[in-house]
Amino acid sequence: MRIGMGTLQQVQQLYNSQTNASKTQKEKKTGFMDQLQISSAGKDIQAAKQAVNDAPDIREDVVASIKERIQNGTYSVDAGSFADRLFEKYNNSGMGNF
Repeated sequence: MRIGMGTLQQVQQLYNSQTNASKTQKEKKTGFMDQLQISSAGKDIQAAKQAVNDAPDIREDVVASIKERIQNGTYSVDAGSFADRLFEKYNNSGMGNF
């Protein structure tokens, strides 16, 4: 079988068309982008975290009120109530097994 120049060009064109088609298919397959969707629960958690981060570490209004009462001599603590709460916290922590 004898292959002439015309036949060689036809083979080359056929090869190039198949190569270009496979490149186009590869480009189509990799042409998409990843997406991320956050659920409404996730958005709520993010909002709650942001609110906590934005809140001050010290509640200045409460501290100022207590400081003022201490300076005026009007701040008092019920010793029995304080002892009861302290005892309850101690027992609930697992340290005090009486």
